[in-house]
Amino acid sequence: MNARLHAFSGALHSALFRIQSAFINRDTGIDTSTPSATQSNRKHRGEVFIVGAGPGDAELLTLKAHRLLQTADVVLFDWLVSQSVLDCIPRHISKEFVGKRCGKHSMPQTMICQRLVELGLEGKRVVRLKGGDPAIFARTSEETMALHNAGIKFAIVPGITAASGASAYTGIPLTDRRFAQSVKFMTAQFQNPETQADWTAIANSAKHETTVIYMGLKRLQQLSEKLIDEGIDSGLPVAVIENACCPEQQVVTGTITTIYQRVLDAVVAGPALVIIGEVVTARQPVSAELMNKSTISQ
Repeated sequence: MNARLHAFSGALHSALFRIQSAFINRDTGIDTSTPSATQSNRKHRGEVFIVGAGPGDAELLTLKAHRLLQTADVVLFDWLVSQSVLDCIPRHISKEFVGKRCGKHSMPQTMICQRLVELGLEGKRVVRLKGGDPAIFARTSEETMALHNAGIKFAIVPGITAASGASAYTGIPLTDRRFAQSVKFMTAQFQNPETQADWTAIANSAKHETTVIYMGLKRLQQLSEKLIDEGIDSGLPVAVIENACCPEQQVVTGTITTIYQRVLDAVVAGPALVIIGEVVTARQPVSAELMNKSTISQ
């Protein structure tokens, strides 16, 4: 009798667990009743670390970022993460490409968020590896919101942003008390008037402020024309840095009126960063040989 009662109780418990699982995280749109998520995994959810991979050179990873890459179950990385950084990940750790790139086949952000939640619900230790710094134009908040709604713990590990890396590796300062007392980070958007930058304000402040444009290569001609229309100095210096902090780094300089053609002539394909301002003329003669040394003599 007690054996039959125990069996009935166990079956009832299992049924109730399946019903409960079906309703967990309804807001994420993920069916948590699928067989891939076991009962033990449901009781022990995973953790997600959103990690900045820096601008290219693997030696620019933080110690925390490197440690997490050694202890992850799976690493989700985007297209801005360099091969040298990916080479730091042990072979036994699973890697998944979840990149997004303008004009190329890419994974929608909603699917990336869903994948993070799926892995978290499976009890995985996940590193979401993003190029540069997660706080700058990385859509981090969308991923953290999905994780928070699913009840999955997460942490954010900063990285060196592309602007800082490009400045160091090219010798172009972001600020200089002779020319620029402030610096502006922005992306170039033209499709939606409501999300466009204040081009008039940028043109007016460009003489005494550095403007750094992320993901601006494909819109460089529009960008130049827009600023000229707003009255910017046509002779204002501009630098375009391709593959910053990597051995194949290329720097193209010019002015607002000449930079687009010079970039075409140099066959710049990206990824590239655009720096506008008088600081381009203050470029320091950084030794590429020293920057590319993988070890430092004791």
